[in-house]
Amino acid sequence: MSEWETLNAEIVACRQCPRLVAYREQIAHTRRAAFRDWNYWGKPVPNFGDLQAKLLIVGLAPAAHGGNRTGRIFTGDASGDFLFDALYRTGFCNQPTSTHRDDGLVLYEVAITAAVHCAPPDNKPTREEQAMCFPYLVRLYRMMPNLRGLLALGRLAFEACLQLAKQENCLIPDRRYTFQHGAIYDLRDGKFLASSYHPSARNTYTKLLTTEMMTALLQRVRERLEGQR
Repeated sequence: MSEWETLNAEIVACRQCPRLVAYREQIAHTRRAAFRDWNYWGKPVPNFGDLQAKLLIVGLAPAAHGGNRTGRIFTGDASGDFLFDALYRTGFCNQPTSTHRDDGLVLYEVAITAAVHCAPPDNKPTREEQAMCFPYLVRLYRMMPNLRGLLALGRLAFEACLQLAKQENCLIPDRRYTFQHGAIYDLRDGKFLASSYHPSARNTYTKLLTTEMMTALLQRVRERLEGQR
């Protein structure tokens, strides 16, 4: 078993947070009427992509009836529809939709993870739950040999990435790293940290985050990955 497979297997088997275990399994049991014929995943959702990726996208957590249902991050909900359409437009994946684990979606130079791997009630994991999942992010970061950039989706993911960069001694002294959409910050090891508003239904429906905004940021990220500024 590869490092990637080993890490994912450990994530899927994790039961460290009683509140999250109870919630994800309760949702999987009761289901939503629209998905009553689905066999919900109901476990922590693993990383998606591969170790050779240049870009690691970090989200908040699986959606109760999205990733918690399908077993793949950002798959089967409005956030995923928005994200993968933007990734497709900028050449980071082979199709603009993501409906289930076996729908043929392939990522190009990208891996996707989450700050928290279980669906949390009200999309609000506690600090303790975030801390439990943080070592998985550190391990993933350290095992990606070609990694050149992080893209944090939302403030919580951005904070997790900052904590990661601080732990890995990658923050540039006296540089201020603040969460804002479209920011791209240099890190000491030659990598970069980009940030975006989370592609939640609330943010996209209210136009706080538009397709044009996301694709423009992803294009700038691609230029950084290709060595352009």
